[in-house]
Amino acid sequence: MSSVRTEELTRPNRKATEEENKFKVIGTRPVRPDGIDKVTGKANFGADIVLNGMLYGAIHRSKHAHALIKKVDVSKALKLEGVKSIITHSDLATLKPTDKNSNVNFFDLARNVLAKDKVLYDGHAIAAVAAISQTIANEAARLIEVEYKILKPVMNIKTAEKKNTPIIDKNIFTEGLKEPAKKPSNIAKKVEFLLGDPDKTFEQAEIVVDRKYSTQTVHQGYIEPHACAASYTKDNQATIWCSSQGAFMVRAYTAKLCGLETSKIKVIPAEIGGGFGGKTTIYLEPLAVKLSEKTGRPVKIVMNRTEVMRATGPTSGGTAHVKLGADKKGNFIAGLIELKYEAGAFAGSPVGLGCMTAFAPYNLKHVKCTGWDVLVNRPKAAAYRAPGAPVAAFAVESAIDELASKLQMDPIHLRLKNCATEGTTAPYGVTFDKIGHKECLEAALNSNHYRKKLKPYQGRGIASGFWFNIGGNSSAEIMINEDGNVTVATGNPDIGGSRASMAMMAAETLGINMENVKPIVADTESIPYSDLTGGSRVTFATGKAVIEAAEDMITEMCKRAAKFWKVDPAQVEWKNGKAICIERTDIEPMSMKQIAKIAFKTGGAISGKANINVKKGAGPGFGLHICDVEVDPETGRVTVLKYTAIQDVGKAIHPSYVEGQLQGGAAQGIGWALNEEYVYSKDGNLMNTGFLDYRIPVASDLPMIETILVEVPNPGHPFGVRGVGETPIVPPLGAVANAVSNAIGRRMTDLPLNPIKILSEIG
Repeated sequence: MSSVRTEELTRPNRKATEEENKFKVIGTRPVRPDGIDKVTGKANFGADIVLNGMLYGAIHRSKHAHALIKKVDVSKALKLEGVKSIITHSDLATLKPTDKNSNVNFFDLARNVLAKDKVLYDGHAIAAVAAISQTIANEAARLIEVEYKILKPVMNIKTAEKKNTPIIDKNIFTEGLKEPAKKPSNIAKKVEFLLGDPDKTFEQAEIVVDRKYSTQTVHQGYIEPHACAASYTKDNQATIWCSSQGAFMVRAYTAKLCGLETSKIKVIPAEIGGGFGGKTTIYLEPLAVKLSEKTGRPVKIVMNRTEVMRATGPTSGGTAHVKLGADKKGNFIAGLIELKYEAGAFAGSPVGLGCMTAFAPYNLKHVKCTGWDVLVNRPKAAAYRAPGAPVAAFAVESAIDELASKLQMDPIHLRLKNCATEGTTAPYGVTFDKIGHKECLEAALNSNHYRKKLKPYQGRGIASGFWFNIGGNSSAEIMINEDGNVTVATGNPDIGGSRASMAMMAAETLGINMENVKPIVADTESIPYSDLTGGSRVTFATGKAVIEAAEDMITEMCKRAAKFWKVDPAQVEWKNGKAICIERTDIEPMSMKQIAKIAFKTGGAISGKANINVKKGAGPGFGLHICDVEVDPETGRVTVLKYTAIQDVGKAIHPSYVEGQLQGGAAQGIGWALNEEYVYSKDGNLMNTGFLDYRIPVASDLPMIETILVEVPNPGHPFGVRGVGETPIVPPLGAVANAVSNAIGRRMTDLPLNPIKILSEIG
């Protein structure tokens, strides 16, 4: 069963289904619970925190991309009146290269937070200062003197691969090779996924596209810089206030770097002004804790925009070599892709995820995906919405577009002929359950946008995209207040509307109005552990926890009603927000408000809870984007004329939020495709450190981004939810590149597609 919510698309003989009619709250568009505080400026973000006796922090950062640290002299800075403390890497816990888990290498994390014996990129933190004012702290940071031995920077993949190039980290030996590496290398890891026998099968291909593609380093561009405050007390307890994508992540990472037990740290989540994956790690929190420990006073540290650009994780630039073969009827025969991603100065690019997602939208029996994780003297790469997938999709979707041209076949028809459906095995080994890629393609084919005629120097591009979506650990608690209203507490920061979706799922399960539900994001001492907000997991996994907590509370409310009525609990059911005695028509149903009034007489306060680890059933996301552009042949400027984002969203809990996710991902992807990139000098210094020079799209750069929500319910969730936050950024790079290529009649393979590149192709 599937449905499509759109004004553009109509399906013959389509009838409303029972699935669509059974919800009262799910699928509506209530006002967001946190909306008033945010539009009136009352909401507190990381930089808004003010504490009694608070000191202000500043960081001394390297001006070199690659250099040995011979000496750090803080004497002048300490003499400045108002400076209370300075810390360096030696003040952090002593860690070893083996201190790591499946999510993070703590040895690398500590060296990224404060450089140890080498600086590895322009902006690398070396020392942190605490002073009585921000002005004094900034001046003290400037007075710190560092003696360097400057080394040649390794700024790109091509340089990193050379035999005689400088080695960034002598602890790195390439993993994943057939024979163990014997020498240190800038190549941290090789990954590979193989399905069938593509090398042999390519012999059967009648038409082959074989091309190389490249992209540059780009930043997530969140508006709120990183910020935190910390207070360390004499009883060895630390409290952190911060904007992040996971309070429990901040607690665990900070504890490790500061040598503390996790129970000694309490993290209170502030509102978050954008993250997109870039706030799934830490930069400032251990520094604020250590400075507070040394001074005995709270310390706040806030990055400025330049620091964010120079020293926090952008996503990887990379290269892709794609070979795709088909027969003359357009059936895909085999596919190969080799990806090389910049990890930054520490291992851990998302190249493995790129390999896993590259061909996932298609039913290919013979596929080989190879990836290389490459160190360069740039900031350590961080997640950026579907990390690794956009670069891989750009290459594959470009190759498919070129293949369609060679076959003289409509690019949507070619994708429909080869799209993944239920039962398809992906290159990374998973066999798909119910998915909606085909429905997205059909929606695009039938849309008004796709039928619109184009003019000279205008081009249309389409591209598909895929993201796994994940589950993981989530906790939720629901409490009935004395007035009968409900509080829902979860441990996940709200970065995409999760307060609303949690409240709506609780209301739907309980059979009450959403206005009677108050959602809160709890601190690390008020709710059990939850994984961070990322991977498009929260509405799915934490939503399941909320539903289970609501069901737990329903069970308890039925017991309370039974006790009050003096009947067997088995005789009580919950319907439409009330407890009903199914065998006694003389007993009036009891509402939540009534049950709340008798709570203290029947056993005390009433609540429900759930602590779950969802390992299966997340339901992958598929999308298809259509982009129309116009290219000015004299200037090379690209104007996006029309854009439509189509996605299988499972079930849209709050359609407005879902549409916003699709629009936001498209906007970021368009910027990535057309003008965003890190520009470095020959010495490795970042040249565009602000939004004037690092050009993200603004409203005047974009048309209204239309959305079509395809709803193929996920069988792994009670309400059919699929995560929607990451898939929308996967197709835009390919869609824009295909549109520009079709507009000028030249295949564009290197992003961003700035006017200089386009003019050189036009001639």
